[in-house]
Amino acid sequence: MTDRQVIETADKALAEEFELDVERFTPEARFREDLDLDSLDAVDMVVVLEKTFQIKIGRDPAVMQIRTVGDMHRYILAKKQEMEQEQN
Repeated sequence: MTDRQVIETADKALAEEFELDVERFTPEARFREDLDLDSLDAVDMVVVLEKTFQIKIGRDPAVMQIRTVGDMHRYILAKKQEMEQEQN
């Protein structure tokens, strides 16, 4: 899966979960202020991303730093890179 495909997949999965228009998932969009998602939604976001990408996020402290869609993209891409390195 290319980085672009990872980003598109993440955006689509979260848009479906939160019943939002996928076009709202711009890199600068803030989850709380722009997408109206709260801390309970953040838990759901972790679950959706874990299921979508078959990864374990759990209580990763880096997740607490995610404020924007771009932050989430960078996090997922870093996880993808970690998984690829583990497979080699």
